[in-house]
Amino acid sequence: MNADILRMPGVDLYYEVRGSGPLLLISQSGEGDAGRTVDLVDRLVDAYTVITYDRRGLSRSTVPGTGVSVREHADDVHRLLAHLTDQPVIMLGQSLGASIGLHLAVEHPEQLGLLIAHEPVSPWLLPEAERAEHRKELAELQSLYREGGLPAAIGQVKRVLGITEDAETDLTPQPMTPQRQANFDFFIRHDFTAVVEDELDLSGCRTRILPAAGHTTPHHVFDRRCAVELAGLLGTELVEFPGGHNGNTSHPRAYAARLREVLHSVG
Repeated sequence: MNADILRMPGVDLYYEVRGSGPLLLISQSGEGDAGRTVDLVDRLVDAYTVITYDRRGLSRSTVPGTGVSVREHADDVHRLLAHLTDQPVIMLGQSLGASIGLHLAVEHPEQLGLLIAHEPVSPWLLPEAERAEHRKELAELQSLYREGGLPAAIGQVKRVLGITEDAETDLTPQPMTPQRQANFDFFIRHDFTAVVEDELDLSGCRTRILPAAGHTTPHHVFDRRCAVELAGLLGTELVEFPGGHNGNTSHPRAYAARLREVLHSVG
């Protein structure tokens, strides 16, 4: 494994590169850093060169001040890819990672051969009334967290995102360490605001995008609704993956197999 820090104006971005084959960038969900999907990556490195990274504000990456936007996250990915390759890559974006991928697809289409956008947390994709409802829902979650901390908020976070508890066995433990708690803190305090304030115009986007959703994600939750609306906007089918919103971490074996199947089918 190659691990390094890319020093850019205003931010140091930690990243890891493993495997051999076509480049596959995984942009994580929630508080996930470069190591969050280790079980998934382990099952891909025989066929792909997998890039993972710590988003700015998480773990080994830094952030100036406290604020951040989805567009800034996408610019970080743009600079990371420009540092690593001059060829288009495959990108698997999970949740916030999918929202980041949509910005990259619009602003730097030459860097992406394919974006799999798994349940983007992008309220701007929704009809206006629904968009306002879910932005309010995220803002209320932030308030709940500020008042009662993670114990008070985590159950509601799971409900809002449709995160289910079922999982494969023998997964790498992911305990709630102080570092992971700090990542949750940044995610809820600052990335939630980035999601609420985010806007993007996909018209004219020429990047190939596959909207995706977890098989067990409830159909009414807003992240799956975003995936459904994205599919409608692009005039394409929604691709389902094993597990729910976090199927990449809860069902890595089945998720990796499905990912290989999807990538093979699209060439």
